[in-house]
Amino acid sequence: MTATRPPRGSVLLVEDEVMIRMMVADMLEELGYTVAAEAGEINEAIRLAQTIYYDLAILDVNVNGKVISPVADLIKARNRPFIFATGYGSSGLPEEYRDRPALQKPFQVETLGKAIDSALRGTQA
Repeated sequence: MTATRPPRGSVLLVEDEVMIRMMVADMLEELGYTVAAEAGEINEAIRLAQTIYYDLAILDVNVNGKVISPVADLIKARNRPFIFATGYGSSGLPEEYRDRPALQKPFQVETLGKAIDSALRGTQA
């Protein structure tokens, strides 16, 4: 019988590139997190952000050409931490969220783990 590591928390993952989404989901599982839900487009992400339980969200900044701000606004309103994932650097973040943690794509599992730990420690009240 093998002991499995208990989940460290659940993550809402929003990423429009299927292969990247699968890779990040694998990384999250490797780090001991469960993926609460995945979305590849803004309307689905909005619905999920409002209706499911998650401890943290990882948000692609640009989802099929649309800025992620409406989803980030909903997550902020629910007082949940979130991390942006972007290929554009911090200058690509929505202006009102430039103080939030951002992962530069591509990133490694260790970098993701550190970003999650930091985001969960800094949960805004």
